[in-house]
Amino acid sequence: MAGMIPRQFIDDLLARADIVEIIDSRVPLKKAGKNYQACCPFHTEKSPSFSVSPDKQFYHCFGCGEHGNAISFLMEFDRLEFPDAIEELASFYNMDVPREQAHQTPAQLKQQQQAYQQKQDDYQLMENISRFYQQQLKVAQDKNIAVDYLKSRGLSGQIAKSFGIGFISDQWDGMMKAFANNRNVTQQLVDLGMAIPGERKQPYDRFRGRIMFPIRDKRGRVIGFGGRVIGDGTPKYLNSPETRIYHKGQELYGLYEAKLANKQLQRLVVVEGYMDVVALAQHGINYAVASLGTSTTPEQLQTLYRTVKEVICCYDGDRAGRDAAWRAMENALPLVQDGISLKFVFLPDGEDPDSLVRQQGQQAFEQILQQATPLSQFIFDKFLEDNPANSHEEKAALVDQLQPLLNKMPDSIIKNSLIEEMASRFSITSEKRLIELQKRSQQPTAAQTVQKRQKVTPVRLAIALLIERPNIVNALPDRHMLHGVDLPGVALLNQLIELTYKRPNVNSAQLLENFRGTKEGEQLTKLMCWEHHVVEEAAEQVFIDSIEKLLSQFVEQRTEFLLAKARTGEMSPQEKQELQVLLNA
Repeated sequence: MAGMIPRQFIDDLLARADIVEIIDSRVPLKKAGKNYQACCPFHTEKSPSFSVSPDKQFYHCFGCGEHGNAISFLMEFDRLEFPDAIEELASFYNMDVPREQAHQTPAQLKQQQQAYQQKQDDYQLMENISRFYQQQLKVAQDKNIAVDYLKSRGLSGQIAKSFGIGFISDQWDGMMKAFANNRNVTQQLVDLGMAIPGERKQPYDRFRGRIMFPIRDKRGRVIGFGGRVIGDGTPKYLNSPETRIYHKGQELYGLYEAKLANKQLQRLVVVEGYMDVVALAQHGINYAVASLGTSTTPEQLQTLYRTVKEVICCYDGDRAGRDAAWRAMENALPLVQDGISLKFVFLPDGEDPDSLVRQQGQQAFEQILQQATPLSQFIFDKFLEDNPANSHEEKAALVDQLQPLLNKMPDSIIKNSLIEEMASRFSITSEKRLIELQKRSQQPTAAQTVQKRQKVTPVRLAIALLIERPNIVNALPDRHMLHGVDLPGVALLNQLIELTYKRPNVNSAQLLENFRGTKEGEQLTKLMCWEHHVVEEAAEQVFIDSIEKLLSQFVEQRTEFLLAKARTGEMSPQEKQELQVLLNA
């Protein structure tokens, strides 16, 4: 049953988790003093500004400002919702996630339970349908047409099993008969795109008479299907529509299987169809993915570059293939940085990866990949093909047309090489003109985009030191010493003091997790990233000094307020007594 994840479990999970281990499994880190660093996975940059602190269990990018704990990283990097990130982190450490029902109204609890249960039911139903399709490949009366087709494409039973390939007969309700046993499930099948509403509200199968390819997300859950018609029917490929669990522009067919097959995945080949991915895997090229019938989207490219550093886009050599490659290139330019590679392969007319690898084999196909066209060469070849220029004037005009593409790229050696090659190809001999081009295409540096230095105030400094070193609270002679102090930020400081005092072993990541999703949480994460330059040896004394400054500031302001009232003769007996105490102090 769904319910709130207990706060104590989240604390225990963060206490066990090692943020360096979690991030390093996705983004290779290098030791840099006390911390670790890498090029930021959330924006493009040429030098590392992404820092991970094992002491704070916290990451921060000084370029784009992304920051957080291990849970935050999984949410951002793997694009997970908060509960899913908890599940993912817990599974990494072989921990079961408990649920509780406390601190919720019955209506809130019911709503959360329904949302959680709906998602689980959706994934389970899609998994069951996938198994049903696989079973039909073995037991359906007309299974032989499917088996013969797969054999004719050179696929083995093992590769079909690895990708969960199935079959559905050409009937209107073959799948519906197996699963639509009540109104709720019938509606669920429609919502998940597996059925189409018919006349008189009698839904029927979306997929009929097709080889079925399950589409899995990065966690291996079935979220949709692609169906390949057997014979000459249309459309040749039919895909699941967008649903509450399937968003085709964010997913890549075969990525989950590629990760399973390669513990150290080095590169990925992007192809157009399901059969291309499966056929390549059949011949030992088990690092291909398909973009699910769309031009390769920015979201898909981000996923690719979060997984590997080398991406090869493989397209048909016709005009449509080259146009698709151009769109992919434009989407990739903001992500291109030193250390990553984007190349293009264009196949001969009438060939696709499936047919080519079956005819020539793994070695020949991988030789084609080795000869892939680099990004810069593709840009200039395609651009000149579409915009032929002969005279110096015509070539000079093309420079301005290419400028928007260069402006999309972050500063890097790759970008500088492109500018120099453009100068060479378009006969730009003036050094002044070349420098002008470089300036026009420069992106703001990390130093320019980093947040302005926060003003140093006693309350900010005290909070920053406390969340960095929670055990510093033990230096206070009295944890209640700021109670009643009415100054901006002190209420939050008092809340932190109380939390750290009651939980002596709390770390920074656990402390911040208490404020997730709140305005206070936003303030605390900014202060966590603040470079206040207080060395560790002086932290305790600076913390105490900040507390004393707050007390002095409050006493001074309160005294002035009461003296002003005394001059007007409006003081109460209690205020007179308070003023006397303050003056004596």
